[in-house]
Amino acid sequence: YAYEVARWGIESTIVVPGVFTEGTSHFEHAGQPADSGVAAEYARGPYAGIPDIIMRGLDRLEPDNNNPQQVADAIATLLASPVRKRPFRVHVDLSQDGCEVVDAVMDRVRAEFLRRTDLGDLLIASSPSNAN
Repeated sequence: YAYEVARWGIESTIVVPGVFTEGTSHFEHAGQPADSGVAAEYARGPYAGIPDIIMRGLDRLEPDNNNPQQVADAIATLLASPVRKRPFRVHVDLSQDGCEVVDAVMDRVRAEFLRRTDLGDLLIASSPSNAN
């Protein structure tokens, strides 16, 4: 929405939360197909046990101090920062899984595309009177 509402002077920041194991039951509910018949086929087939292996592996990747309060703290910091100086995207994830790198490249490509197509003004929220 950041690009879609920029010309109305609305600023937007994407907060990307990681996986939080403290205070949640994330892994307990992740990776379960809605169709129990499909789940049963997978449980009996050549990939039997893979979901459990994946969940245990993912659980090991997440640091013990990954607390969802960090997301609230990041949002409070964003709201306290100066208008039009806020970042486009903030990651709150202690696992450092590379998502920040992928998003940074993707954001750079999008920004370059907007600049090259004469829509660079969409990168910063402006008042409607300042819009092209």
